[in-house]
Amino acid sequence: MGEKTQKLLSILKLQTVVPVLIIDDVKAGVSLARALVAGGLKAIEITMRTPVALDAVRAVAEEVEGAEVGAGTILNAAHWEAAVAAGSKFIVSPGATQELLDAAADSHVPLLPGAATVSEVMALREEGYQVLKFFPAEQAGGAAYLKALSSPLAGMIFCPTGGISLKNANDYLSLPNVVCVGGSWVAPKELVAAGDWAGITKLAAEAAALKA
Repeated sequence: MGEKTQKLLSILKLQTVVPVLIIDDVKAGVSLARALVAGGLKAIEITMRTPVALDAVRAVAEEVEGAEVGAGTILNAAHWEAAVAAGSKFIVSPGATQELLDAAADSHVPLLPGAATVSEVMALREEGYQVLKFFPAEQAGGAAYLKALSSPLAGMIFCPTGGISLKNANDYLSLPNVVCVGGSWVAPKELVAAGDWAGITKLAAEAAALKA
């Protein structure tokens, strides 16, 4: 697990904000990824919530120089296999099941599994995981909750996602057990629909300037 943990951390440490994207159009997804990379956000999560998500992962992996694309909302082994085949450099899940953990164990691609309770964090630590997604962050207790975990669960590292924006990102990034945050605010639907890639690059640059 150590090697994959380091591989995952090397991606997550590229920036303090990982864009979490829902892609409806592959061509627009490629342009969006280029705009994000231009703004300094190289690690990008494309969620498997649309019919074209896998095609978008594949296209970004093949066409966007500098991008480290991962697949999110991976729920089972079939999702895992498809996402890895499409070129995902990392896999993100909102939670964790034994089926998913087994798929991860047999793969060279690192998993960022989700946890929202102390027991879930402890269970994943027993499985050898050190880096977790805290989801849904705001709804599950926010930065104050994660701060409370830092002492009894020392050594566990989190990427909080869910309800995070430019306004509250620093609340999380200031915590010693947070490596980065996940957020969708860097790719607003209205800017994507308008093809305002310069506007998205500006938002990405603002996010990339945030410090952990």
